[in-house]
Amino acid sequence: MPKKFLKRIMPDHRVIREHRHLRIFGKLLHDPNLFHLNRRSASGAFANGLFWAFVPMPFQMLPAALFAILFRVNLPLSIALVWVTNPLTMPPIFYFCYKVGSWLLDVPVHEMEAAFSIEWLQAELSLIWQPFLLGCFVVATLSSLLGYFGVRGLWRLHLIRHWQHKKRERDLRKTFENKL
Repeated sequence: MPKKFLKRIMPDHRVIREHRHLRIFGKLLHDPNLFHLNRRSASGAFANGLFWAFVPMPFQMLPAALFAILFRVNLPLSIALVWVTNPLTMPPIFYFCYKVGSWLLDVPVHEMEAAFSIEWLQAELSLIWQPFLLGCFVVATLSSLLGYFGVRGLWRLHLIRHWQHKKRERDLRKTFENKL
């Protein structure tokens, strides 16, 4: 069951309330809805976390936490999903975002030679910032929508299968009781 799996891997709400980076939210973290796990809170958390995962900024967890509090969706799930973009996945994901933005703006993809210095980064960003930011916004929005509706659909599908299983069990029990 997805709910049991998610509850098992999520940290305790007390740990989150006492986290040094999240203490800035103070009493706002005491809302019990931030830690409930239902279809609405999980799908909203996926939308929120996936959106902020593709925004190219440092400390993405803070705006993800802020918007989870504002929208009253599952806070731990929102924060965890930001880590879709981590130091290992960030280069290919952001390159993909840049290519999407280049395609949308109909500009050629700028081939880069990696030198990895501050000067190199500033020079390259000055050339690619428009398609890069547009691609990040489009990919963030699409992944957010896909996450939201995907979780809602999977949750509903799981409930339907669960109800069908319970109905089969009841029917089997009635059949067995009628034979006795």
